[in-house]
This record gives sequence, structure tokens and C-alpha cells, in this order.
Amino acid sequence: MPLYRASVARLRSQIEGGTLVPVLSEQYRHRLGRAAPPSESRSWERSLDVLSADLMEAGLGDVEALVEYQLPLTSKRADVVLAGVHPKHGTPSYVVVELKQWTRANLLDGTDDVCQLDGYGERLHPVEQVRRYCTHVTDFVASLAEHPDRLAGVAYLHNATDLDVDSLWELPASDHGQLFTGQRRGRFLDYLRSRFAPSPGAAAADDLLSSAIRPSKQLLALAAREVQDRKQFVLLDEQQTAYSLVLRALDRSWRANAKEVIVVSGGPGSGKSVIALSLLGELSRQGRTILHATGSSAFTQTLRRVAGARAPRVKSMFKYFNQFVDAERNGLDVLLCDEAHRIRETSANRYTRATLRTGQPQVEELMNAARVPVFLLDEHQVVRPGEIGTIADIEAAAARLGLGCRRVDLDAQFRCGGSRAYELWVLRLLGLAPGGPVAWEGDENFWLTTAAGPSVMEDRLRGLLGEGYGARIAAGYCWRWSDPVKGGGLVADVTIGGWHKPWNNKSASSQAGAPGTPYWSSDPAGFEQVGCVYTAQGFEYDYSGVIMGPDLVWRDGRWVARPDRSHDSQVKRGTAEEFDRAVRNTYKVLLTRGMRGTLVYSTDRETQELLETLIT
Repeated sequence: MPLYRASVARLRSQIEGGTLVPVLSEQYRHRLGRAAPPSESRSWERSLDVLSADLMEAGLGDVEALVEYQLPLTSKRADVVLAGVHPKHGTPSYVVVELKQWTRANLLDGTDDVCQLDGYGERLHPVEQVRRYCTHVTDFVASLAEHPDRLAGVAYLHNATDLDVDSLWELPASDHGQLFTGQRRGRFLDYLRSRFAPSPGAAAADDLLSSAIRPSKQLLALAAREVQDRKQFVLLDEQQTAYSLVLRALDRSWRANAKEVIVVSGGPGSGKSVIALSLLGELSRQGRTILHATGSSAFTQTLRRVAGARAPRVKSMFKYFNQFVDAERNGLDVLLCDEAHRIRETSANRYTRATLRTGQPQVEELMNAARVPVFLLDEHQVVRPGEIGTIADIEAAAARLGLGCRRVDLDAQFRCGGSRAYELWVLRLLGLAPGGPVAWEGDENFWLTTAAGPSVMEDRLRGLLGEGYGARIAAGYCWRWSDPVKGGGLVADVTIGGWHKPWNNKSASSQAGAPGTPYWSSDPAGFEQVGCVYTAQGFEYDYSGVIMGPDLVWRDGRWVARPDRSHDSQVKRGTAEEFDRAVRNTYKVLLTRGMRGTLVYSTDRETQELLETLIT
């Protein structure tokens, strides 16, 4: 959906009348819920003026212009998509145009797709940017999936001369990515005439905007090669049962037109994500339309990195729960909702455009998007108010929509050394299972001990790192979390006595040697920062160090949750009961990240005494 749509002639008229930028600004505020940045307004005013004048001179006033076109299932927007009729073939023709006001830029040494822009730092090469936009559109717009030649892409640096951007020409051009400068304006006009006849483009624009949104066969085939062929995805027992039930439900959805919801529940390490990725690979191989979604940025970004390491296009198959607000009903065969305990009450936030603030529960949006919606969850990992991903919530939503719901419980335990005894011990310790805390009796598959302090914990884990194991330290959110020092590193906010360490990096990109947020658990440099539940959830490492802070303490034979000792502003907004549940689940998550062992320490003396009594 674009912010603005009109013929080029109409666009030009509004520019000359001074009304276009106000219209775009109003649409921006209406759709995104905030004012357009001044830089955006300047870009509209200057670049659209140049582009529309060029199109008019080329005799293409009837071509349709889609300004700020939102790419399918993303928040990214292309500056302009032009829609019209091909002058030779008479078929729909489209050109994605990225407009740059750059006057000088050069290719960054050692790269072929990163530019150094004077005064603005590093940017993706504009030809690579538009090429990726074109690939994404052909991957998800059904009407273009079989006709990728109908779409082309150009980067138009209308303020630059060839010499100003001399090194940018080193990136080879293609149909989906060509570069034009102001100096090559004549060639740009010829290019436009080669793509469009002087005919109305409204029908072509209608076709593009009304097309179904689903992954293309080419993308599915690529995902099958990248995901299914990974030999580590071996399913056992209930995992295979869940896998087979999804395939059966999909078959029935077509044969009997009977939609069914599948819920797969299990503790940490029970193989939920292995099931999801196995289904993604197999159904992609079959040519079924399938996507994977989560509510965790760190988890999604890591899956994108792993599954798309050799094929970047596969990354686009990993989405977020809030990207299905206006999805076509049953437009997908299967939607895999991994980490479904992160489902929110609604998808709306302060950035959601007004037209999408429907108030519909997020779980219903996800169910509506596919013939077989699959929810994989662990109820004891709900750690924020507003997260409603429980089995009861999902079953109730299915009932409201008149859908059948089938449930599979995973008994197996693959994290924590396969120790179900340890998982049960954690649940009883935190009051998440009946019976109260009990002494740890030991398990040959898992090592559990207390640490006398954070420095002792760090030393022991660092020794394990030296032996080739993976290890991380995570803590309850009980210390402030500062922004990085300007021009420096991270602030050592987690201070306990004379020991101090920074929280994990807030940014998605590396900062002073600290890995970006999504990669704290997988990058070896993550050991030098303390993780929180939001960066640890969904991941695992060999050995886990857990620091219990003063937000949950043991008093008079019971746990006492203390929101006044927490720095998690989102969790503190909830009721006392919601905070109590969230903080217990937080420590449950942290205590079950280790596959081989866990070291635990509490900053509270009485709580530490309880732990030392139970773990001998």
C-alpha cells in the first residue's frame, strides 16, 4: 500500500500547486501515527519534483505513480513504484525507483555494496538497495512471481555527476538494479520510454495492489534447499507426531475445506523450533505457501542469519507476529508461529497506522492468515504483561472463530542435557509446579551448582570457555541499562560489590566489540556482557550463569516479587499479580538456557542461603 497514488500528470499538478507534500505528510501521520521527519519532507519536495518533470518530458504523464510503496510483509518502503504498460509487449510494466539527493559518494574500501556518503556515514549501495527491493516484491507479490521480467529497478542520483560517484559504477547493473545520475538524465528518459508506453497505467497499478501476497515458488524452492537439507533436524517421538499432524491438517484443509489449528506445547529444548524448521523445509519443497513468524526480534534475526547464510532471500520467510494485520484470509497454506508465548493482545502499537488499528486480537489475525496456523509455545515463558500466548488463549480464539484445535504435548527434553529432572526442579523451585522447592538430587546428564559471587561465576565459566564450551551470564533486569558512551563502549551497569559488567548491546549492530542484540547468545564476544531475558529467550548455550537479583527473593518460606527493585518498565506497568508471574517466568527462562549445566547466584542473602541449601 502506498502513501499516495496518482497519475504522473496529477502528481505533477499537485507539486506545482504546492499541495503534494502536505498530502503526503498527512497520510504519513495517519498511517504511521507520527509526524514525518523533516528529511523525509525535503526528499518528497525535491526528488519527486525532479522525477515527475522527467516523466512528463518523456511523454509518460499517464503512467501511475505509487509514492512510498510499502513492500509486502515489511515496514520498508520504496520511494516510488511506477506502473504502466510495456511499449512492445502490451503487458503490465513496473519500475521501482529509489531517489537519492546525494552529490558525492564512494565505494567503501574492501566492499562492493557499501558506500561512504559525505557527512552521513555508510549506506548500502543504492543499486543493491533497489535490487533487493525488486527481489522481495517478486518473491511475495503473486502476480509477479511468474513474470519477474515485468519489474525493473533504478537508483536515480539526480543531483550527482558521474565523477561524483565514480566508484559506484563498479557494481554491475542488472534489470533489477541500474544507476542513473543527473548527468545521464537523457539516458534515464530513454530508459523510461523503453519500459512504458504513453498509455494509462491505472489498471497495472490495480493489479499490483490487489495481488495476493504469498511466497513465490522460486523462494520456496530456495528455502527447501537451505533448510530441509540440514541433517541436524531429526525428529523424535512427539516431535514427529506434531510434524505429521500438520501435514495431515494441511491435506484435509484442501480435500475437505476444513481449517484446523495445531498447538504444540513443550518446555525449553523440547524441539519446538526443530519441528517448525523441518516443516518449513518440507512444505517449501512441496511448493506450499508457508512462513515462519515469532514475536522476538533476537530470535527472528538469528534464524534469518542461520537459515539465510548462503541464500539471503530466505531471510524474508522469517516474519514477526505483527506483520499479519491485513494479511489475505487463508492466503498462506501454513503459518508457523514459533515462540507463540510471545503473542500480544493486539498488533497495534504507537507506530501502527490508524487504518490497521482494528482491535482484533493478534492471535485471531494469525489464525486468519493461513489454512493451518501452527502455534509452538511454552506457557512458562510469558514474561511481559500483554503477552497472552497460553494454550487456553489459543484454544479460546479458535473456538471464537469456529475452528477445530488439536494439541500435541512434547515430553522430550533436549536442552538441559535432556534432564527432565532439572526442568521439574526449576518449576518447583519457582512455584510454577506444585510441591514447593526440593533439594537437587543430581543427574548425570546435567551439572548444577551455586556460585559464591558473580566473580566466582565468571571465573568458572571462563575456564569452561577455555575448554571449548559455550557459556553466558544472564541476570534479572534489576540494574539500569544505560545507552553506550558516545564514541566509546558500553556502560558497566550491572554492579555487584566490586564486580561489574555491561548489559548486552542495545543496538542490532556491533558496538565497541560487543555483538548486536540478536547475536549476544551466538557470538563468542557475548560472554563479556550480561544478557537479559529478552536476549536469552529462545536460545541455548552449553553452560549458563544466572544472577538472581532483588526483584524475586525468598522470605518466610515463600517467594516475594518486588517490582520496586526491577528496572523493567514494561513489566512494572502490570498488576502485582502480573509482575509476580512475569518475574518467576523470567528466571525460569534464564535457568533453562544451559544444555550441560547451570551456575546460580542470588544477590539477596536469604535467597542465596535457600539455593545453597537445595544445591549441595
